[in-house]
Amino acid sequence: MHKVKRTLTYIVLTIVSLASVFPFLWMIVSATNKSVDVTKGQLLPGNNLGANFTKLLDTVELVPALINSAQISVSTTILALLIGSLAGYGFEIFRSRAKDIVFNILLLSMMIPFAALMVPLFRMFGSISQTMPLIGIDTLSSVVLPSMVSAFLIFFFRQSTQMFPKDMLEAGRIDGLSELGVFFRIYVPTMKTTYAAAAIITFMASWNNYLWPLVVLQSPENQTIPLLISNLGAGYTPDYGVIMTAIVIATLPTALIFFIMQKHFVAGMMGSVK
Repeated sequence: MHKVKRTLTYIVLTIVSLASVFPFLWMIVSATNKSVDVTKGQLLPGNNLGANFTKLLDTVELVPALINSAQISVSTTILALLIGSLAGYGFEIFRSRAKDIVFNILLLSMMIPFAALMVPLFRMFGSISQTMPLIGIDTLSSVVLPSMVSAFLIFFFRQSTQMFPKDMLEAGRIDGLSELGVFFRIYVPTMKTTYAAAAIITFMASWNNYLWPLVVLQSPENQTIPLLISNLGAGYTPDYGVIMTAIVIATLPTALIFFIMQKHFVAGMMGSVK
């Protein structure tokens, strides 16, 4: 009976795994085929990958879009991790009734959809453009700034900090470290799995961000990779082979980061502290 149950479990897991992996396999196979073969649903690899890649480079500014996305994603991730971890650390280590009220208000802000904030944000950056054009409309900074403070990351770091050994903080203070020294020299190295999980989540969300860059980035030279892919599919006769090639290229950075840091990601999501 036990063997039958285990066999059924493996069969179900295999079916679910294949169903999860199939879209990625189809995307890679489609990148090697012509547009007409993609529309036919061909599931066998072709020999048109080089032609699709060459046409992609000739059609759009791929490299500048990748650079823009990388700059936005890396900047957003670094700033969001720094601010989120400092805030989460402060809320948990220096707890008070007033701080708990502020934290609860931050959690309530997660219930507001971003679509409801777009118009006020756009008006704010529009007014900033007149005095500080470097961070106004149609700049990469206008994409980074609204994303560098995340209520989710503050919540995530505060929950992880609850399992942090407080004796280590007291030991650092006794040794004469300042509070920032305790944070950067003790807390940050110990919470590296939490930082890894938060970095993956933030980087992927920023890399795939579409709605706000679509609104605020108006120049072709400032477009990100999601906007570029959207423009490829906006024509009357889109080349699906070229589109799939662009999607594969856009997927590689996030997939690479995830596979490199997956062990730390799992440990961070489980809340382990090392």
